[in-house]
Amino acid sequence: QVQLVESGGGWVQPGGSLILSCAASGNIFSTYVMGWYRQAPGKQRELVANIGSGSGTNTDYADSVKGRFSISRDNAKNTIYLQMNSLKPEDTAVYYCRASLRGRGYWGQGTQVTVSS
Repeated sequence: QVQLVESGGGWVQPGGSLILSCAASGNIFSTYVMGWYRQAPGKQRELVANIGSGSGTNTDYADSVKGRFSISRDNAKNTIYLQMNSLKPEDTAVYYCRASLRGRGYWGQGTQVTVSS
């Protein structure tokens, strides 16, 4: 069982920035493939960004956030981050952290991000 706790959400004006964090349980965090997903009201949950296990060299982003968002991991802290810049109203959603381990997926409880003026 992997437990995930997201933090860092909130309200920001268009063009602003936020950093989301996701802390994971377990002592083999470096082996987890990690990702950020989001779900806007009335829409399906979608992938925002993925980061591979180990040093996290391998990353992947949704087209809608490429060049604006950056995912990273700190294995010493069992934490991943999502740096979000140039935020747009359409980025408004609940953001979820996901861990993949041995073919199983684990979700955090989500953190709300609201982008509006």
